[in-house]
Amino acid sequence: MEAAEQPVFLLGEGLNALEPAPFDTEAEFQALLARHPRILDFASLADGRPLRLVLVAREMRVPTSTESGSAYWLDHLFVDADGVPTLVEVKRAADTRVRREVVGQMLDYAANGARYWPAALLRRSFEETCAVDGRPLEDAYQELLGGQSPDEFWATVEERLAAGRMRLLFVADRIPLELRAIVEFLNRQLRQTDVYAVELTQYRGSGDHRVLVPRVHGEVATANKTQSRSAQAGRKWTRADMDVALERRSPEKRQVALALLEHAESAGRRLVGNRAGYPSFSGYFPASGREVPVWTLSLREDPGKDDLAFSFGSITHHLGSDATSAFANAPAGRRRT
Repeated sequence: MEAAEQPVFLLGEGLNALEPAPFDTEAEFQALLARHPRILDFASLADGRPLRLVLVAREMRVPTSTESGSAYWLDHLFVDADGVPTLVEVKRAADTRVRREVVGQMLDYAANGARYWPAALLRRSFEETCAVDGRPLEDAYQELLGGQSPDEFWATVEERLAAGRMRLLFVADRIPLELRAIVEFLNRQLRQTDVYAVELTQYRGSGDHRVLVPRVHGEVATANKTQSRSAQAGRKWTRADMDVALERRSPEKRQVALALLEHAESAGRRLVGNRAGYPSFSGYFPASGREVPVWTLSLREDPGKDDLAFSFGSITHHLGSDATSAFANAPAGRRRT
């Protein structure tokens, strides 16, 4: 049995006791985080600067295919100055889905967002949110760009998504033990994705006095991963790194990977080494007058977890659904970009 939550005390002209109080509605809870993302700024950027999350969109649409039909809706999508996206799902303790069901929801959002959120869509969502909130774009971008152009910044965000470099945040007014255990397990298993549970307790007193106290779960399990990634943060992987990693793969897998890399190089496409905790490259192909990221090849420490991911959202955005479907369905020898 849990101990009763103790009040906090506000000292002013007198002593005002603030008692724990639930959020009236989930909508109120969500709106609070959208207005005040500093509540979630508990981590830091790669160079040690304080994390400052910036809202990309509330109720962000997450497609489940290249078609325009079914979709999920993520409560909040934020991004930081390193281009790392942060996906946030909010639940009140009264909602029984906060124990386990919310985890499946979040993994759906992360998997499909990585596939179907192109840079152009993310940028448009961010700029539309700024317009609705009445925030000048110049002020909003000042927190993010650090000398980059908006195109460069959002291309970095898209690369992070394709490589699985993101944060997943479960936010509730009370985090059950079941959710804490799942968060810690996922953090130990996922190399590039950080997973946290944030318990945000609200205290209310007389008048308009309110106090919000965040408590973060998952930081300890994230520490070793962060140190490993920091060692790689200053460099991008090279083609030589990929060749060394491929020496430890089976002949069949090595043949496929080399064919993919050599095709991109021989055809004059652009290969880009990613900043990840393992050898990773993205292939960019010309489409609609610009270079579009089409695939990301990642060679993990465990060869059984190697991954070839296609950026269907980016491809569809530039080519359209019909051209993308024709490309995907064509025999391998007849495909053209």
